[in-house]
Amino acid sequence: MRIYHLGDEGPGVADIQERLVGLDLTIDPDELGGRFGPSTEGAVREFQARRSLRVDGLVGPDTWGQLVEAGYRLGDRTLYLHAPFFRGDDVRELQRKLNALGFDAGREDGMFGSNTETAMREFQRNVGEEPDGIVGLHAIATLQRMRPLESGPGRALVREAEELRTTRASIEGQVLAIDPGDPGERGSGCTYSIAETLHDELAAMGAKPTLLRARDEPLGPTERAREANAIGASMTVSIELATGPPSASGPTVSYFGSDRTHSPAGMLLAELILEEVEAALGTRGRLLALSITMLRETRMPAVQVEPAFLSNDREAASIDDPMFADKVGRAVAVGIRRFFAD
Repeated sequence: MRIYHLGDEGPGVADIQERLVGLDLTIDPDELGGRFGPSTEGAVREFQARRSLRVDGLVGPDTWGQLVEAGYRLGDRTLYLHAPFFRGDDVRELQRKLNALGFDAGREDGMFGSNTETAMREFQRNVGEEPDGIVGLHAIATLQRMRPLESGPGRALVREAEELRTTRASIEGQVLAIDPGDPGERGSGCTYSIAETLHDELAAMGAKPTLLRARDEPLGPTERAREANAIGASMTVSIELATGPPSASGPTVSYFGSDRTHSPAGMLLAELILEEVEAALGTRGRLLALSITMLRETRMPAVQVEPAFLSNDREAASIDDPMFADKVGRAVAVGIRRFFAD
């Protein structure tokens, strides 16, 4: 899709503004109707911060998708298992209620997948109703009557944290998905070289790494996430290069997280990889909890590694050095090895 930014005009901008205002975000009246001015950019940034997205003021696929999802409330539509999945805040609310009642709907990611359907069927069986997995007004009313306590951590989060504590396995034989990032983006040659080094290092450790796309294969993030799920990977590591203000520097490692939940395994993996990349590059970095596509749509612990900022002239120059990709790839591999029990 087109990426909207400061200075754009037209009906697409007006649609974005209408959705932002509907979420109680403020836009100056003289911008409403289709002018992407400073207050529209500010509203986009505030929305992105609320939704654990990259706060850049740009409306690209992730931000637009979550703007659409934020408009749904439980009861606005009938939900059921469908391809592609229903997505939205109504699904998040359903998952939160089911998890609070002890029916494992999986990660509260706003996508109506098989875990959510199974939890809904189990709930319906327990209340003596037809277990068809369909969430209509009657099923929602029944859920509401149960008064689920939604303030605590979701069942999926608790389960993942316990599994992380008790069942981590050896790296040998593990199917590991390596995402070389978006093809065609500036620096994509560097990210692919990092991914290749990482692949070779992990294979030498006894793992079974798989690259999610060929060097020039035009696969978007949803397709790459789908491939990681299809191969049954136990982990996904995505490689990108960051953008930001010219002063931004240092590596960034992100894991799935939102204002209500996160992936404990993803967070630990991100911490370990960040430690190794910081040591290899001799600079401090940061951890981020994000709900971007590659972290949200994968069904296993996933992280995104951004070792340098393209917007920083010094760091942008460093990616042309072939040793940079080797250094980062080896560091990421060591972090992954530390994640698995030896």
